[in-house]
Amino acid sequence: MSTVTIQISELRGENAEKIGDLAEFLKGRVDAKIDVAGSEIILNYEDGKERPPKTYIRVLLRKFLYKAELKEQFRVISGKENVFIIKETKH
Repeated sequence: MSTVTIQISELRGENAEKIGDLAEFLKGRVDAKIDVAGSEIILNYEDGKERPPKTYIRVLLRKFLYKAELKEQFRVISGKENVFIIKETKH
């Protein structure tokens, strides 16, 4: 089983209601089981199903930030292998 982790600890602070919206946004666009646990969203892909490229997942996360009007406050960066971090921008 392949997994992709999205760290949302900084998003959780002041925009906690947006986390459920992000999970719903991803649910309609990726064919994976989505688990929200603590400060992470984990996308679990079953064996035999192909995981989309990292660039596609990054674009989806950036689209969500734009639609939720959070693009000015947060950005998406890559962490370790198969990890994305939603980080607060510095002003």
